[in-house]
Amino acid sequence: MTDIRAATAAENPIPPAAKRERLSAVKGMNDILPPDSARWEWFEAHVRDVMGVYAYRNIRTPIVEHTALFVKGTGETTDIVEKEMYSFVDRLNGEQLTLRPENTPGVVRAAIEHNLTYDGGKRLFYMGPMFRHERPQRGRYRQFYQLGAEALGFAGPEVDAELMLMVAQLFARLGLKQVRVELNSLGVLAERLQHRAALVEYFGRHFDALDADSQRRLQTNPLRILDTKNPLMQDLVQGAPQLLSFLGETSLKHFDQVKALLSACGVAWRVNPRLVRGLDYYSHTVFEFITDELGAQGTLCGGGRYDGLFETLGAKPTPAVGWGMGIERVLELIQVQAEALAVPAPDAYAVIPEAAALGLALPTLQALRLAGVAVQMHAGADAGMGSMKSQFKKADASGARFALVFGGDELAQGVVTIKSLRDGSGAQVTCALADVAQWASTLQSTR
Repeated sequence: MTDIRAATAAENPIPPAAKRERLSAVKGMNDILPPDSARWEWFEAHVRDVMGVYAYRNIRTPIVEHTALFVKGTGETTDIVEKEMYSFVDRLNGEQLTLRPENTPGVVRAAIEHNLTYDGGKRLFYMGPMFRHERPQRGRYRQFYQLGAEALGFAGPEVDAELMLMVAQLFARLGLKQVRVELNSLGVLAERLQHRAALVEYFGRHFDALDADSQRRLQTNPLRILDTKNPLMQDLVQGAPQLLSFLGETSLKHFDQVKALLSACGVAWRVNPRLVRGLDYYSHTVFEFITDELGAQGTLCGGGRYDGLFETLGAKPTPAVGWGMGIERVLELIQVQAEALAVPAPDAYAVIPEAAALGLALPTLQALRLAGVAVQMHAGADAGMGSMKSQFKKADASGARFALVFGGDELAQGVVTIKSLRDGSGAQVTCALADVAQWASTLQSTR
């Protein structure tokens, strides 16, 4: 029989230099390693608790979607679609596909495809990676993780307020401070069209003062000019017509009710008439939660109402509102503001001087784990288990509160020595291996 691996290697020899090449992660796409991953788990646990008390349920959509979903849903003239998407052609069937740059269109696509709102509104949340091809910088990566919440099928301002109250409660649980809430209303399409015409007229009179991006956007998406970060254009933007001036009675009433409900629940806010968000699908309420402690990347969470997105994607009109939160930015702000999180540690570390002891030690450790005790086992039977001194060093470094010593003398007597590692006393007791169920709870921490 032909050795396929050998034949392949002969046909495609690997140059010696290539064999030594070390592969690394793609730029802007980061590994999350222990102990940092423990901070993510802590954050995710708080998220699930908060989502549970608001009765939001988890949805998980594909990372890869049809490119057309984002062109239609996010907006053809947005920065995301024009510059930032990771798109490719599926070489098997020629489909145009994209790594999701955000997840609201994907959630709406799933709701339409599976008819989720046939029996009423749905409250959903998700956590997962998104992808945008932009310059990596602090709190802004090419693969980044987003938490999002979407309320589908609800038209009232109380749901706009509910979603912001949820963010405020989550931030309070995380211990975050000095995060402000900014609001605006984008009204309905007819009002935005009137405002758009006024913007085109205003910025057209100052065309030479616009930067290249703004000149390009003047005819395609003039609202996005208001979101410019160019310091040389700020005075010009401040003088532009405000959308609030074009809102009708119904839109103003919706916005006033949102503000009143937030105030009634003790959430401070301020109206920012220049807040437009960067996506085409928004209408009525838009909002951001902002910090001044992360430099230019200060927006922690942003969202708003997008009543027209279902119809844009080919379904019947369905009201909807939601938000997205950058998890990396929130975790970075926690590091800046809050006390360091304790790294999870096992309750006990098993010191096993001789490999011959494994036959009795492992069943005992399994019994402890079944009782809910976190135990880290010393390993190294292939090369000798290591000296007692070196094992105790590793036990101390593990952060465990106790060392379980399975020495020859202990095993001969059918016991294990339990030594305290954290209270400074070094106190130790012996417990019978046959009675593990009786003393297991004495090892458990309050984690």
